[in-house]
Amino acid sequence: MDTNVNLALGTGRRKTAVARVYLREGEGKIIINGKEVDQYFGNPGFVYVVHQPLDVTDTLKKFDILINVKGGGPSGQAGACRHGIARALAHYDSTNIKVLRANGFLTRDSRMVERKKYGQPGARKQFQFSKR
Repeated sequence: MDTNVNLALGTGRRKTAVARVYLREGEGKIIINGKEVDQYFGNPGFVYVVHQPLDVTDTLKKFDILINVKGGGPSGQAGACRHGIARALAHYDSTNIKVLRANGFLTRDSRMVERKKYGQPGARKQFQFSKR
């Protein structure tokens, strides 16, 4: 079978990171922005986060996954990859939805950095109060 045919697509988001995930037939390679997942994320914790949806659906060696991710930092990008992979797996086979939803992989983590307010040095921090 031609390995360039996308079986499913998924868009994942976390913080300010956005990941576009392409699911293809293969033997379990994950390529992120042209690099292997281990090379792209030096931290094994982030690699574990990316692999989580594949572990719970027992599809670790079934697909090759191509991911384009931009924005945010490593933690946000790893979360965005996980969300995108989960969405692609749900799109590919609707029987995966139940287990992915139970583990919370289909829910977008909506926590964002709070914006800085005017007249303050940060979002919550305030300049020192002077009584006199």
